[in-house]
Order: sequence, then structure tokens, then C-alpha cells
Amino acid sequence: MAKESMKAREVKRAKLIAKYAAKRAQLKKDGNYEALQSLPKNSCPIRLHNRCKITGRPKGYMRQFGISRIQFREMASQGLIPGVKKASW
Repeated sequence: MAKESMKAREVKRAKLIAKYAAKRAQLKKDGNYEALQSLPKNSCPIRLHNRCKITGRPKGYMRQFGISRIQFREMASQGLIPGVKKASW
């Protein structure tokens, strides 16, 4: 499990990105890079990191499901993910 502070930090970044998205797009369109630099650093979408929705794990993230590989394997074995079953041959 990730620390709660790390999860909270990612949520805060996501809110800032949403808040400044339109302003950032307009400044980029105008080519006003000096004004872009005056925006908060965390309002840049590149700073957002994908995390597992269940555990908050930053690595091994599966974008299609929104969870980490470890949680995916556990849930797939329990049959909690529709359309996914363990391979056997």
C-alpha cells in the first residue's frame, strides 16, 4: 500500500490540472510561454502519475483496468474481472 500522503498528493495534482487545463491550452495556443511558466508546476499534466485505484501502487499499472498487476492477478484469479480468466494448457 502506498502512503496516504502520496495518494492525496496525486489527487491534489489532478484537481490542479483540471483547474488550469483551459488556461494552459489558451496560453500554448497564443505562444505565451512566459505566462505558462508562471502557472503552478503541478498544473502540468506530465507531472501526474498513474496509480492503482485500490492500493495506490505507482509501478506495474495496467491502464486498461486502472489497477496494478498484482491486484489484477488476484482479482482475475477470484473471477472478479469480467471476461478475464487464468490461462491453462
